[in-house]
Amino acid sequence: MAAKPRFRKDADAAAPDVTDDAVAEAEAGDGRKHPVDETLPPLKMFTSGLQHVAAMYAGVVAPPLIVGPAVGLTAKETAFLMGASLFTAGIATLLQTIGFWKVGARLPFVNGVSFAGVAPMIAIGKDRGHDGIAVIFGAIIVASLFGFVLAPYFCKLVRFFPPVVTGTVITLIGVSLLPVAFNWSQGGNATADDYGSMTNITMAAVTLVIVLALRKLLRGFLQQIAILLGLVIGTLIAIPAGITDFSAIKNADVVGFPTPFAFGAPQFEIAAIISMCIVMLVCMTESTADMLALGKIVGRPADEKIIEGGLRADTLGSAISPLFNGFMCSAFAQNVGLVAMTKIRSRYVVAAGGGILIVLGLVPVAASVIALVPLPVLGGAGIVLFGTVAASGIQTLATAAMEKGENALIVAAALGIGLIPIAAPQFYHAFPESLLVVLDSGISTGCVVAIVLNLAFNHVGRKPDVADEEPANGEHVVPAAAGVGVH
Repeated sequence: MAAKPRFRKDADAAAPDVTDDAVAEAEAGDGRKHPVDETLPPLKMFTSGLQHVAAMYAGVVAPPLIVGPAVGLTAKETAFLMGASLFTAGIATLLQTIGFWKVGARLPFVNGVSFAGVAPMIAIGKDRGHDGIAVIFGAIIVASLFGFVLAPYFCKLVRFFPPVVTGTVITLIGVSLLPVAFNWSQGGNATADDYGSMTNITMAAVTLVIVLALRKLLRGFLQQIAILLGLVIGTLIAIPAGITDFSAIKNADVVGFPTPFAFGAPQFEIAAIISMCIVMLVCMTESTADMLALGKIVGRPADEKIIEGGLRADTLGSAISPLFNGFMCSAFAQNVGLVAMTKIRSRYVVAAGGGILIVLGLVPVAASVIALVPLPVLGGAGIVLFGTVAASGIQTLATAAMEKGENALIVAAALGIGLIPIAAPQFYHAFPESLLVVLDSGISTGCVVAIVLNLAFNHVGRKPDVADEEPANGEHVVPAAAGVGVH
């Protein structure tokens, strides 16, 4: 039997950044599949995958819903963009979960349209119609190819993500997503007459209580799909409340394929390309943090190889996306919370969700059924999902040796700066537009601050202590992905 792994504790980490289950599986050595690689019965696979789709559907269709009208597209063309985004999100998710060659993290990782690119895309294509979309697609293609080439080098930054950094970033991911849930709970459209109405907020609260009750009362598989059941029950309750919109089904086509380059051949403008390259770097930073979070949750810590594969899937999916009229793709953090809550770690479940997304993109009438879920209902469930991500980050911080060195100060500064875009959205209003791509992302700014401060306080000018020296018995210390040495 292999010797039990021993872990070095230093200023960066107080405990291994892996789960007890993962250690037990590693020690067993009996050839069992890791839960990430297990396949589930067909019905369980489908319903669990559908639950992932329900959790991220609004996030996928929101960017094209915003960008389309801003560049001057008609309602029908905007709807076409939404279907194309579902289709390309499915392709990107399959690249991420199933993968090939060195592409794909092969984790239960959902990919979809990134919100980070919304503001720059509006700036690029505003009121330019089809030409604006063509320029956006050209910039995305170049930026994605740039990211694909950069992935093998970018992934090496993983050594700068010890628990004091990953815990901070994971917490910021959850906290940054919570305002999205609050916005959905109010109705999603701040210009609507019923935005923030008692009906909307009550519906969100009812859904939240339903999800919590189902998690408490149900057992086994039904407990694992409590979010999906909560969304269904919440939607049924919302019908007599008058906040369920059936117009999407009435106006949806039965079948519709996203015709390649429907808005014309991509156009390439230097300023637009530079802008989207910056967005790509932001997406790669956030995806790295998401992979580290998910790796911890599923018991397969994300090392350089996994992160490289994940970034390749992100960037390749983004490069393919404009071909079918989709936008830049990146990881969806809300689905990380769903994995943490349901404990279903199989990547094939998320791959099933990717297949469902492709079908929804090809069959608009099916997509409209998912769209029946009112945003207040989704917001109530989102509070649980996104809060779970933040809780996971706090759990990671508990292993970060906060009592040693300046780790508490690192967390305090990174969280404080990362929360600025959330607590004070207009804080950077006087800054150049080019900087807002990064500054308006609390995840990115918090991540950069945590990395820089960790280097400054825990590495630069630091003398090696006894734990850092070579063991007397000659065993070699191998640095782990989260900055924890395994003897």
